Amino acid sequence: MNPLARRHARIPTLSRLGWLMALYSENHGRLAAMFAPAGLEPGCFVSSVGDGLDLRIEVLEQHRYTTELRLTYAMPDPVTGEPDPSAYLRQYHDARQVEATHCYVGRRWQDVIGMYPPPAELIGHRLRMNTFLGKWLQYLSEQGHGVATLRPAEKSFTGMQKIA
Repeated sequence: MNPLARRHARIPTLSRLGWLMALYSENHGRLAAMFAPAGLEPGCFVSSVGDGLDLRIEVLEQHRYTTELRLTYAMPDPVTGEPDPSAYLRQYHDARQVEATHCYVGRRWQDVIGMYPPPAELIGHRLRMNTFLGKWLQYLSEQGHGVATLRPAEKSFTGMQKIA
């Protein structure tokens, strides 16, 4: 047997599910370092760094082991009027992971993968969503968003917002 083939066979591989769990962990580190959402009360917050794209963070639910929130620039989609891009997140405090449960980037998940996708397609979709989230969080961090730029907003995403 070729020595290179033997050496290659000993390199461990990461399954798609393992890769997804690693993304969840990376996204937790980025989000926790930037905004520490586990310490925020439910409500809407705005982070402004002077670039004209204020980030909106809505803490939807705060539970003992999880925080559910939504990130968006609140730029409305011209067709639906929904904030786009938008990501719904679930932060698992004990597992130190953040999962993008669904993203709205022009289309709903049902339009992308259907109502009953096969497991491999579902994991692939989650990989894409959480890769998007990781890149977005990295970009936000590079732009200077963080706890120091965060302030309460008057209303949630469902109504018109004014910055407090």
